[in-house]
Amino acid sequence: MHQDLNLQHHQLEHHAESGATGVLLILFALAVVYVLLAMRQRNSWQRRRTVFFLAGLGVLGVGLTPQLSPFQPGSLPAHMFQHLLIGMYAPIALVLGAPVTLLLRSIPRKQGRRLGRTLRSKPLHVLAHPVAALVLNVGGLAVLYFTPLYAATTQHPALHTLVHVHFIAAGILFAWAIAGPDPAPRRPSVPARLVVLGMAIAGHAVISQLLYAGLFVQVGGSSAERRQAGELMYYAGDIAELLLAFALVSSWRPVRQAGRAGVRGAERSQRTTPAGSSGGQAAVGG
Repeated sequence: MHQDLNLQHHQLEHHAESGATGVLLILFALAVVYVLLAMRQRNSWQRRRTVFFLAGLGVLGVGLTPQLSPFQPGSLPAHMFQHLLIGMYAPIALVLGAPVTLLLRSIPRKQGRRLGRTLRSKPLHVLAHPVAALVLNVGGLAVLYFTPLYAATTQHPALHTLVHVHFIAAGILFAWAIAGPDPAPRRPSVPARLVVLGMAIAGHAVISQLLYAGLFVQVGGSSAERRQAGELMYYAGDIAELLLAFALVSSWRPVRQAGRAGVRGAERSQRTTPAGSSGGQAAVGG
């Protein structure tokens, strides 16, 4: 059974390797588009945003290229390493690159208003709530490891690819909902988001410990592989979530200070601006 599972894993890795070139080309195209748009905003766009986004694409490229993994191809630790890169580390960097804000600044005003309406839509409001993002993120892991889904992904390449897409999408959604600089509909307060992040840390810890102990999980592999995968998820996952917490907290104080400055500026404008005049259009924050 173990040999059969490893054979299936190797077949999947061969399938993934054959598609790695196409994935890298797509990531390279995204990098080029982002850099070109950022260059058009060179006077106002923060370079660190560009560095974050390009780093995120790089991490995503490494995660989606199996031959770059330091672990045995097809093993459970190799899967966990890939999950950590594409589902946790890459999304944080990509979100901190603020691609939506850059797009809003670059496209014509009419298209920008359409995108703004989409960002304010009720479905996206529900989906972008940190609790919903938490369910998709941690809940997806629970479904993968505690049901026959993981074994099914070793037999069906299309399902394996779909799980990767979910990891990437859920990771980006969670990072955006928690600490993304891009505009989000009715984002909860920073303390509320810290609570949700704490729940995510606890959820990942429980799953990693159950994986380490081999309890309730349906992932196959040897006990040594499960322990190694559990340790990776526990320690490397904690580091990723601490980075996300740092990104959230580091943006808290400047926002509050900017809010106070805005209030003071509004008070001054009320004293100096004639009644009936209108202010300029607010710029999107970067």
